[in-house]
Amino acid sequence: MADAVPQADAKSTAFGIKDCALVVLATGRKARLLQELRSEVSHADTASIYHHFWGSLLQPRLEEREYNNDFAEWVRHGVHDPTLAERLAALSPTNYPDLEALRREMVELIDTRLDEAGHHAFAPATIQFELARSQIVVFDTGRRLAHPRELTASIPDLTTGSIFYHFVDARRRTADGRDDFSDWLAIFGSEVEPLREQLAAVDPYFGGLHALRDELAGLFAIHFPEVSP
Repeated sequence: MADAVPQADAKSTAFGIKDCALVVLATGRKARLLQELRSEVSHADTASIYHHFWGSLLQPRLEEREYNNDFAEWVRHGVHDPTLAERLAALSPTNYPDLEALRREMVELIDTRLDEAGHHAFAPATIQFELARSQIVVFDTGRRLAHPRELTASIPDLTTGSIFYHFVDARRRTADGRDDFSDWLAIFGSEVEPLREQLAAVDPYFGGLHALRDELAGLFAIHFPEVSP
């Protein structure tokens, strides 16, 4: 039941709101040819794969990007291969159990394209690709929530950093690969299980963090209409 958490346990079960930022670090790995990108992707730390797929969500931009990940962007605008760019852009990290599986899929796509393109694949890119990785820096906001109703009222005001930390980055921290909100809701029993299922169906990758925040706020508002902002 939604109110089943004993008062004595309220402090220990409180949800702490965190915020975060990503610090971008150079790796020294570079690619000018598609073959070089294949080699670098094959050997890069998974932190680089993570950064080039997820990191752009937290980067402020004046305009929408054409593709969601940096690899597709470079293949389109550096290598000028729209076919491979579209294939890479269709990859969503949420469809793979881990970053190693995503890496293998990327390498397969590049290999397939190298076979298709023949000698055209050896043309140097007009822009060099530089692999980076990111380190997450987490800030405790000091805010503590005792009940999901409080989260319902808070989500519209959360920063995109908080949304990223609790709903995106959480997937590589939690044991079941879910988000922090769902993990916390689990202690409130069956009444919030429909909301947990709805949260599990949300794909955080393609829409951007502002749209993701709106979607999450909408789901919580449906479940707790009495506290909708």
